[in-house]
Amino acid sequence: MTVKVTRDGGLSVLTLDRPDRRNALSRSVVLELGRLGRQLTADPTVRAVVLTGAGDQAFCAGADLKERAGMSDEEVRAQLRSYRMELGWLGDAPFPVVAALNGAALGGGLELALACDLRIAAAHAVLALPETSLGIIPAAGGTQRLPRVVGSAKALELILLATRVDAVEALRLGLVNRVVPAGSDLLAETKTWLAPVLDGAPIAQRAALEAVRASVLPLAEGLEAELAAYERCLTSEDRREALRAFAEKRKPKFEGR
Repeated sequence: MTVKVTRDGGLSVLTLDRPDRRNALSRSVVLELGRLGRQLTADPTVRAVVLTGAGDQAFCAGADLKERAGMSDEEVRAQLRSYRMELGWLGDAPFPVVAALNGAALGGGLELALACDLRIAAAHAVLALPETSLGIIPAAGGTQRLPRVVGSAKALELILLATRVDAVEALRLGLVNRVVPAGSDLLAETKTWLAPVLDGAPIAQRAALEAVRASVLPLAEGLEAELAAYERCLTSEDRREALRAFAEKRKPKFEGR
């Protein structure tokens, strides 16, 4: 298998398992991620997903260039379409998806991370979109998602200059949300970081995710989406439980209903 799956309660961890190829995105990896995404999004017990890579050298080094060298132009076009079809769930799932960058996230690897909702990085991670130095552009969503994260001017700089940034600079830019100290266990730190999500109110978590994603819409539409998301929380038993717990000075027990 090119992607390993482990489960810890409501958390599913997907691990790109090609360390000998720096966890590069081959056709089989992309298809396997799509298959797993369809399974996970259909499972109401999944509260969050973490996507990471095997080893400590690379999260994902991008496209599998050895495989790509043997592709025709039309096969490359098909692969780009496959990225959208098979990986779109990373940013559309009803639960948050976190990229845990255990090492280099380069080219399509960084685009893969950008497709996720949140990013956490090991201290030694490096991030870059080097495509223009190779005569192409980041065409797996990089030119669209990177400006939404760091702004258009900084995105142009990173893309046109093919600039590499370390984890500290990535945190300063907002490219990652958190950097794990050197020597720490990345997955353990990620699980601890996600505890408020895993222990929180499922309906509210999903509603918040949906509402924030709607912020790319015109303001009036986004505000309507926010109200619709709030309505699901308003009528939930979880909200009533939270009020009871507050009055009784105890921790609420959310059941997702």
